[in-house]
Amino acid sequence: MRASVIVSEYLVYVPAIIIFLRHYTRAHGVGTTSASVALVAILMQPATILVDHGHFQYNTVMLGFVVATLSSLYAGRLLWACVFFVAAIGFKQMALYYSPVIFAYLLGSCLTPHLRPGRLLSISLITLLAFTILFAPLLIGALYDEKRNITLPEHFKPPLLQWVPARLNTDSSLHVVLLQTAQSIHRCFPFARGVFEDKVANFWCSLNTFYKLRNLEGIVDLSRISLCFTLISVLAPLLIIGAIPRKSLLPYALASSAWGFFLFSFQVHEKSVLLPLLPMTLLLGSKDGLSKEYRAWIGWANLLGAWTMYPLLKRDELRTPYVVVSLLWAYLLGLPPTSVSAYYDPKMENVIGRARPPHDLHTMTKILHFQYYVIMAFWHLLEAFAEPPEGKPDLWVVVNACFGAVGFGICYLWCTWKLVLKSGLLDEYLVSGESQDSKVNQATNAGVKKIQ
Repeated sequence: MRASVIVSEYLVYVPAIIIFLRHYTRAHGVGTTSASVALVAILMQPATILVDHGHFQYNTVMLGFVVATLSSLYAGRLLWACVFFVAAIGFKQMALYYSPVIFAYLLGSCLTPHLRPGRLLSISLITLLAFTILFAPLLIGALYDEKRNITLPEHFKPPLLQWVPARLNTDSSLHVVLLQTAQSIHRCFPFARGVFEDKVANFWCSLNTFYKLRNLEGIVDLSRISLCFTLISVLAPLLIIGAIPRKSLLPYALASSAWGFFLFSFQVHEKSVLLPLLPMTLLLGSKDGLSKEYRAWIGWANLLGAWTMYPLLKRDELRTPYVVVSLLWAYLLGLPPTSVSAYYDPKMENVIGRARPPHDLHTMTKILHFQYYVIMAFWHLLEAFAEPPEGKPDLWVVVNACFGAVGFGICYLWCTWKLVLKSGLLDEYLVSGESQDSKVNQATNAGVKKIQ
């Protein structure tokens, strides 16, 4: 199993990351050394390594196809991007977390700066063809079984098949094709399992801690409420990337969309946190990727993601790899508990009247992150040495999920805010604000010189 993970990762994920960073760093004017550091940091993502090499989930294949999609978009090969993204969805339907942004970007590229009907048609056809090739073995096998008079097992009728306006003969070949297709799509959305299954650090599990969602059964449809919350959360990245289809905005939009899906969508698994973490970590290869602000936020999100998966990793006896890989990641990016270089720069201390660098961390950000690092360390001590109270055996797991959900919500806000800033929608307001700040700084500096 380990060999199969390593082989699939080196065939898909690693080449995709390397090729993407070549396009990405070149577009941002990033040097070779910084690009190499970003490459190592991305490949050493603790949550990805622990889940795929310890829990054997093969997420890197799906993530590799997504990164290949991004590489194709950066290279201007939109049709190849469609093929790779269909492959990602076909391998694991969790890639649908990215689908609103990919759809909006491709549609926006066909509509702005002017209408391109030929591009829109070719994208539609190649996507349909890719899905046809993907489903072909399943459908041909079903038709072959039907020819040999091998009947399908008795299943309930998929909801999608109930929407077909005409009544089909159950013995016809078309019915077999539609049934298999509808069953495949239906299996991608496990609504029968409930809004969440295990303790996962998202909105619904945290809400259930304070108000039992089972009280709403029979009153409201949680799947529809979840759909509404998810659509609202992904609306901002969808509209921005659709209206301003710039390649530089894609990692921010993908991270924002994936965080929205993870926090609010139906039936989320712990490992789904890998989807928002990937595009967020790819930002390390940008122009500002190794600045203190980006290292602190991206590193904090990855360590928080690994921490929320600790109960799952503990069941798989991965406590030692969890500690080792997490500390290596923290050391590489200068994060607690191994370093504080991403938060503290001695050269900037005791400089009176000096303006804060553009990518320096705000004091409230430092307080927030360090509070979380202390909470994570203290939680590990409680989990290791303190027994939970009687009647609440999952107390430590629930605390982990609730704190993780709040932290992930903050990550969603950071990614969305950065997307808005990078899109230029607030440039006019920010320029006027910066001019006022420069006047204040000049007055402050003049006052300091006069006192001296």
